Amino acid sequence: MTASPFDRRAIPAGANVTRWTARDGWSLRCFAWPVSGTPRGSILFQGGRGDVFEKYLEAFAHWQGRGWTITSFDWRGQGGSGRLTDAGNCGHIDDFAQYIADFRDFAGEWQAATPGPHIIMGHSMGGHLVLRGLVEGAARPDAAVLIAPMLGLKSPMGAALGERLARILGGVGDSSRPAWKANEKPYTTDTRESLLTHDIDRYQDETWWQAANPGNVTGPPSWKWLIEAFRSTRELRASPALRKMTVPVLALIAEADGLVDAKAAIATVGKLPDARIVRFGKESAHEILREADRVRNRAIGEIDLFLEARARQA
Repeated sequence: MTASPFDRRAIPAGANVTRWTARDGWSLRCFAWPVSGTPRGSILFQGGRGDVFEKYLEAFAHWQGRGWTITSFDWRGQGGSGRLTDAGNCGHIDDFAQYIADFRDFAGEWQAATPGPHIIMGHSMGGHLVLRGLVEGAARPDAAVLIAPMLGLKSPMGAALGERLARILGGVGDSSRPAWKANEKPYTTDTRESLLTHDIDRYQDETWWQAANPGNVTGPPSWKWLIEAFRSTRELRASPALRKMTVPVLALIAEADGLVDAKAAIATVGKLPDARIVRFGKESAHEILREADRVRNRAIGEIDLFLEARARQA
């Protein structure tokens, strides 16, 4: 069993689950956990494709206990923020620019309403969107943390051919239909659990939340999401603005990640003028913050050192 004094299967006392309305009227499900006394600063945490913020309550509790206010929201079209297609629980988006528009507006309001220093964290797809948002000037926090960022998709045939095939297959019929039936990765014998974490207890926390709130479950992505993911990551990797983005970045990368391209992440983050990369080997699957204690504690420790440095500078 994973040793944890914190109840990972309950919204903590003092935290609030609310709704936020985007400029086009779309409603996003949000989480806010303030601190008593004088805050050390504020963290906006954004999860990956299909995530819900409940998956990260244990990490939130750690930082909130150290004086950081915590905020998060489920991305448009997934989790508790509705669906953009009638195809069941399929995670669909027409253009990743819609995610960035929500991020821009939400982050602006969050930064104006919360005490600094302001830290934005993103896991997986959230890591990609946070970095893209910073490069495009959608937000200007004091620092950012990228955890297993989706800066390239894991494809057995390579990114270029994978994108071409997705455009061909997704261009036939309704592109908002699911790209595959189940699992995080098609045409593989890997289980979803083995792709995400080696810690069975933390993995089962997610399935518990899914059973408790089945309406928040996001299934496979749509073909359009897949096409746009290939395009958005490709364009970000090639962006000359990466070398001009001066927000300090800490990136945690699992080199054995079976879902995102770790080599692409290392190369992309390496272009940033103020970035530090912490690598994890085969001991870590994709969800570094929900891994076994040996991995998770190292990751939390690295982030804490980074946060303390930013707090002292502020």
